[in-house]
Amino acid sequence: MTGLPPIEDVLDEYQLLDREDRYRLLIDLGRKLEPMPEALKTDATKVPGCSASVWVYPTTSDDRRLHFLADSNAAITKGIVALVLSAVQDKAPDKVAGMDVAAALAPFELQKHLSANRTQGVPNMIALVRQTAERLAA
Repeated sequence: MTGLPPIEDVLDEYQLLDREDRYRLLIDLGRKLEPMPEALKTDATKVPGCSASVWVYPTTSDDRRLHFLADSNAAITKGIVALVLSAVQDKAPDKVAGMDVAAALAPFELQKHLSANRTQGVPNMIALVRQTAERLAA
């Protein structure tokens, strides 16, 4: 369904790169997100607290796995969105609901390598993913 690699694969590559190449990796990861239809980019799908505009729209596949469409108007932010989704994309809602997404992102040390503006919305994005998973798992 998606072109996003598993977060573990992204981390393996990320750890081998210098700061500049890490930016490129995030931008390239953002490009792997499926295109999000403009009609889905509404206030209802906009993630609050992000310095750039970020939209996340949850769907489920035929086998009830979570699948998210997402976009941002900033390339690096879009890469961060893709990074978050690489941890949860196409997994069962109960698995995502029990997952510590923040811990999965911790090895990337985003706060160390990116400005606070670029990462401030990450907790809100994680909360949205978790709430969606919990609602669907119930």
